[in-house]
Amino acid sequence: MKNIPVSAWVKFGIVFILYLLWVIWVGNYWLLLGLPVIVDMYLTKKVPWTFWKKTKEGDKPSKIVEWVDAIVFALVAVYFINLFLFQNYKIPTSSLEKSLLVGDHLFVSKVSYGPRIPNTPLAFPLVQNTFPIFNCKSYVEWPAWDYRRLAGCGPVERGDIVVFNFPAGDTIAFAMQNPDYYNLCRDAGRYIVGSNPGAYDNLQFTTAWERNRFLREVGKKEIAKNPHIYGEIMYRPVDRRENYVKRCVALPGDTLTLRHNKMYINGQEVVEHAGVQHLFHVITDGNNLSPEFFKNYGISDDDRREGGGAPHYLLPFTDEKSASLAKVRSVVRVQMDEQQPDSMGFSVFPYSPDYPWSRDNFGPLWIPKKGATVALDIHNLVLYEAIITSYEGNRLDVKEGQIFINNQPATSYTFKMDYYFMMGDNRHKSADSRYWGFVPEDHVVGKPLLVWLSLDKDKSFPMSIRWNRFFKWMGDGE
Repeated sequence: MKNIPVSAWVKFGIVFILYLLWVIWVGNYWLLLGLPVIVDMYLTKKVPWTFWKKTKEGDKPSKIVEWVDAIVFALVAVYFINLFLFQNYKIPTSSLEKSLLVGDHLFVSKVSYGPRIPNTPLAFPLVQNTFPIFNCKSYVEWPAWDYRRLAGCGPVERGDIVVFNFPAGDTIAFAMQNPDYYNLCRDAGRYIVGSNPGAYDNLQFTTAWERNRFLREVGKKEIAKNPHIYGEIMYRPVDRRENYVKRCVALPGDTLTLRHNKMYINGQEVVEHAGVQHLFHVITDGNNLSPEFFKNYGISDDDRREGGGAPHYLLPFTDEKSASLAKVRSVVRVQMDEQQPDSMGFSVFPYSPDYPWSRDNFGPLWIPKKGATVALDIHNLVLYEAIITSYEGNRLDVKEGQIFINNQPATSYTFKMDYYFMMGDNRHKSADSRYWGFVPEDHVVGKPLLVWLSLDKDKSFPMSIRWNRFFKWMGDGE
């Protein structure tokens, strides 16, 4: 290695140290086999790694070659940054208002909880699962790697705003992705059974699990028969499911309860974040609320609803904002909306009359913890079915009231992962864990750190720019 310039040694040293630290972080020491490549690229230069850019002596590479080189380098760099450091995320719905607004663009840190080794490593960067326009997959399913998370800054904490892959998004009807596939099947099954009472007169279910399974199977057949309505039925690996953002309200091992819109964790009432809001019935003295009122209270066009019987509105407010309505001259009554417990069990997770819960009266529900064991029976199976099958990869059967896991009789189950309960701060306008259950640890993507751009979709550009939200720091979970 004679006559190698100092600058080459410096570049090699920097790259060598960074690569070695990356290998240690990833924990796959087979990657050390890449060190000879780095030595040759920067020092010995025996292998013509850039042969495709070679031209006749003295000629510069063509513009096309330069552009291709730059684009390939940028894509590779973006891929690794997106995979291990951070990614961009845009808030699409109002489920976290007033903490995060529709149109906020976030930097999401993957280092906060530790980046995941991808389940689908061969994927186009910056595209979650589907190429726009072409409507085709942006990834290939082989090779498929098992879940593993690298070291991060710490675990998910109660109160954190978290970006995660949608748990119920493992299977989708491509043309109708909201509600999720499982609720879509159950609703379609309920419609078919309700529309054909004579054909199902002899139906008798002893448990909610049997009822839900039957309705899902009826719904699946109906959806499969109508691809022109529902689209193609597709499976998505964990890291290719849609990204959601909610607040973690309960950790593994916690017991969560909602009573009359108040939250309790392990029996203690929770002091909510300032941005949490609920729907309120607002009744005026006969006058309509003015556009200035909606502007002052930060109520978007999508959030304006009439409650029936003018002038009666159903509007989202924080507790502080709702208290200030008493000062509005035309407002005569303000009352928080509340859904009562659902005895039929069709309102919220786990969709069972054994758990007659609602959006605002929910639980108590224990959040599964890695290594913990729970007694199983045919009634509480509705709580853990998705965990046992979809999230932890077991086969589940029920024969004559006996539960079988992987063809073995089971009276208990030990969890392989931690789980979390996520809710939106806009409590009455959030599709969250109250509707689809637990969030597994392998679905956690990262933590929002910064709002770097915010655009109000109800206004035209440039008035849509929310200058006061530029570079708003989210590190405190607000």
